[in-house]
Amino acid sequence: MTAPDYGDAFAAWRSGAGEAWRDYTRHAFVEELRAGTLPQASYLHYLGQDYVFLIHFARAWALAAAKAETLDEMAAASATVHALVHVEMPLHVETCARQGIDRATLEATAEAPGNLAYTRYVLEAGYSGDFLDLMAALAPCVLGYGEIGLSLRGNDGPYADWCAVYGGEDYQALCRDVGALIDGALRRRLSAEWKTLPRAKTLQERFNTATRLEVGFWGMALAPAAP
Repeated sequence: MTAPDYGDAFAAWRSGAGEAWRDYTRHAFVEELRAGTLPQASYLHYLGQDYVFLIHFARAWALAAAKAETLDEMAAASATVHALVHVEMPLHVETCARQGIDRATLEATAEAPGNLAYTRYVLEAGYSGDFLDLMAALAPCVLGYGEIGLSLRGNDGPYADWCAVYGGEDYQALCRDVGALIDGALRRRLSAEWKTLPRAKTLQERFNTATRLEVGFWGMALAPAAP
């Protein structure tokens, strides 16, 4: 899968994640989504868990706005919260509604252990760390979905709506904006030579951990009977 251009930090972190990145972006869940062979039960289970995930993810981006040092950083973080709340989550509600699952049922979804581990890791990165820790923990989800979406662009199978959202220009523009936000934050706080500094290793570890948790999330999504 060709790496999209979401900035220098993403390219470095993506490379540094090694096989874990491929395990995430080429997971069996993604490949079955691509082929249209993903069981509907797995897809609906995923949507329910992802809806809960996005609630916490939006909180993490709101925390990023609070930890921002500039108005541009605050604007970018708040724009991401808006996209999560007004684009991604409504897609989940609409898709589930077509399957007879109403919003109240969706919001009552019990959080699976893998979901709990991932969301609390990201939030803890923000609470205990700084803006950069939070960006490194958030990046695999935002930018990984962008990469996956690009690879699925134009898919006309049963999951075409999902593919259209993440492969679409609105989401791709969001990914480019987030990549630029991360690059600017690194230069502002650490310098243009941030990759040579000791802090680069800890940020890579943040990214790697979040990537592994994404792999686990896909695995959880494939097993609706075993949360």
